[in-house]
Amino acid sequence: PNDIRCTMAMTTAALPAASLTLSRPRFGAGARRSAVCRSARRFRVATAAAAGPVESYDTIIIGGGVSGLTTAFTLGRNSPGVRLLVTEARDYVGGNINTQTKDGYTWEEGPNSYQPGDAILTVACDAGMGDDILLADPNSDRFVLWDQELRALPKDIPTAVLGTFLTWPGKIRAGLGAIGLRPPAPDKEESVKEFVSRNLGSEAFERLIEPFCSGVYAGDPANLSSVAATGRVQRLEEMGAMGPWKVLGGSLFIGALKAEKQAYDARKARGPRDPRLPKVEGQTVGSFRGGLQTFPKGLAKKIGNEKVKLEWKLTKIDKLAGGKGFRLDYDTPEGAVSVNATTVVMTAPAYVASEVVKEMAPAAAAALDKFYYPPVASVTISYPETSFRLDGASALPGGGLTGFGQLHPRSQGIRTLGTIYSSSLFKADNRQPPGEFMILNYIGGARDTEVATMSDEALVAAVHEDALKTILKPGTALPKVMGVKVWQKAIPQFNVGHLDVLAEAKQGLAAAGCDGLLLGGNYTAGVAMGRCVEFGVEQAKELEIYLAKVERASAQEKEEEEEEEEEEEEERRET
Repeated sequence: PNDIRCTMAMTTAALPAASLTLSRPRFGAGARRSAVCRSARRFRVATAAAAGPVESYDTIIIGGGVSGLTTAFTLGRNSPGVRLLVTEARDYVGGNINTQTKDGYTWEEGPNSYQPGDAILTVACDAGMGDDILLADPNSDRFVLWDQELRALPKDIPTAVLGTFLTWPGKIRAGLGAIGLRPPAPDKEESVKEFVSRNLGSEAFERLIEPFCSGVYAGDPANLSSVAATGRVQRLEEMGAMGPWKVLGGSLFIGALKAEKQAYDARKARGPRDPRLPKVEGQTVGSFRGGLQTFPKGLAKKIGNEKVKLEWKLTKIDKLAGGKGFRLDYDTPEGAVSVNATTVVMTAPAYVASEVVKEMAPAAAAALDKFYYPPVASVTISYPETSFRLDGASALPGGGLTGFGQLHPRSQGIRTLGTIYSSSLFKADNRQPPGEFMILNYIGGARDTEVATMSDEALVAAVHEDALKTILKPGTALPKVMGVKVWQKAIPQFNVGHLDVLAEAKQGLAAAGCDGLLLGGNYTAGVAMGRCVEFGVEQAKELEIYLAKVERASAQEKEEEEEEEEEEEEERRET
């Protein structure tokens, strides 16, 4: 946040007639300051009386998704006295997390899992959900379709060298690039496609990174920004610019070694790991008993249901008189409601934020409106276990599939972006009836926007056709449909220029004098659930610092007002 602005100057033309007061003129700079401050104080009292009582909060968080709830939970836990409110336009918490249960099935219609980093695990334990954490088998394979064959992604360097995922020319090109023998970085922001192709070669990009971008971002890697979407990987190149590799502009391999050393040193400096946290092995993913929505529901419960308002749709936000704080207008089930806040955290999607700040900060609104959210459909279907091929790389001898799931490069003629083996991931949670196998399919994205207008039946037919080409026995009948959810604006695209647009939005808020209004959510933090939790924890700390500044400034202002009142009283006695 910018430094607190204490400017209180205002003209008598802006004052309501009822608040004007005649007094004997005083001379000198101090006298003029006292008169202005007294006028400002009377203006605040007069306008507050005219508007009627309005609830006031230290912080209002707009959006009850993972980012907003984590921010609220962490802030409330670290500063129990903070007056806090979370408002959510939908009738449930969790944002795009949407767990469904029916007829013995439990499935996800939004995100399916998370990377179990210490941040999300710690928040879960702090909120009393430690026993609900589920981790998938770290030895499970992830598959990528290539040349009509599902191929397991290499788990280590020996597998990458000896396996068939890449050809020998592709392996050699990737290896040379990893140690720094590749073209230098251009003097411009690279796309993910440009960065990976330059460092590891086109084959590694097409077979590994392209399906990853489609599956995670539902995006086009030719447009996605390497620094915004995959910044941690790009930083490896920068960290690897040492010794003889400095001449080459950096080495991913050396950068990875250096990053691992830094991570080790950081772990050592922190001391023993929190014993409450489960041990995480390999490249696993996590969920919770009962589905991902257990997490936001648990956070909301800990925050306090009275502090989390559902179906509160923000219609307008304005700065309060004097520029200290904000007034927020809502449409709620109980009617129109207005509340005041010292700080506001906007974790709603960028297009929602753009709409509500356009009158107060038009430049910021214009920037927020530039972020693109393509449509994505999640299609959850179930087949009898015996419906799957027995000769496939992901097949189980007794029926069904094993592994995390599969990704499909666009070049392979499969429309479905990726398929998750839901029944294989979290077996301990019993998410389907015996003898059934459930898969979650994502279809659409930045390069297939037609899904926004397709019927549920057409979407099911499309993913069933793709499954017949990859994992189902020929002639398998249409599946049992658990759910089809079309997200018209699904995942923000971290395209080239994303960070510049985000900076433009923040600058627009600052220029409009919106100190205390913070932007949050996945378009600022990253689309991964774990990253949203990390960002929420960081933002809570930022709020603590800002609120402490406000409190100090308020105490100083109160002291000055008391001094001015004493001067005024002394003046009356002299008169």
